[in-house]
Amino acid sequence: METEKSQHKPASRVDEFMRRLEELDVGARARLRRNAGRRLHESHNVLGLFYRVLPPGVKDDTHEAYFLIATLYPMAESGTNYNFGATMQMVRDLANPNSLDRRMEVLLDSDAAQLPFRLRQAVQLAKAKRAAVNWKQLLWDVLSWNNPEKRVQRSWAKTYFGVPAT
Repeated sequence: METEKSQHKPASRVDEFMRRLEELDVGARARLRRNAGRRLHESHNVLGLFYRVLPPGVKDDTHEAYFLIATLYPMAESGTNYNFGATMQMVRDLANPNSLDRRMEVLLDSDAAQLPFRLRQAVQLAKAKRAAVNWKQLLWDVLSWNNPEKRVQRSWAKTYFGVPAT
């Protein structure tokens, strides 16, 4: 018999969160989008909505990451099976590569405090170029952003700047 604890594993919380975001109506998505790039304590008229979307059992120290994705989610289309480096690589193919390369380097060097603003800018670029975002992967990546080995940043850099396979 499955226990209550095993029913709410982190992976299932992320899946549940994404499902709840997908089910939001246009008005709720607009409220979230207006808070993009802000921290929870800076948000306006959205806390109740956010905590209704947030699945039970999500640790308090991860709420900022979930909030960031919730506010960015309405800004760009869902899709792709790749990380955000691949999304930005698609944008690069449609934009000025030199300018975007610098923006990507700045994003990769962002600390946790800078990430919401810089990631919002990058998602806006993705939207402008109609590049899809893998929101579930992006949430996992934001949750792991502070890893001392910078695994997420290295993965994005490799995907974005790496030489494409032939």
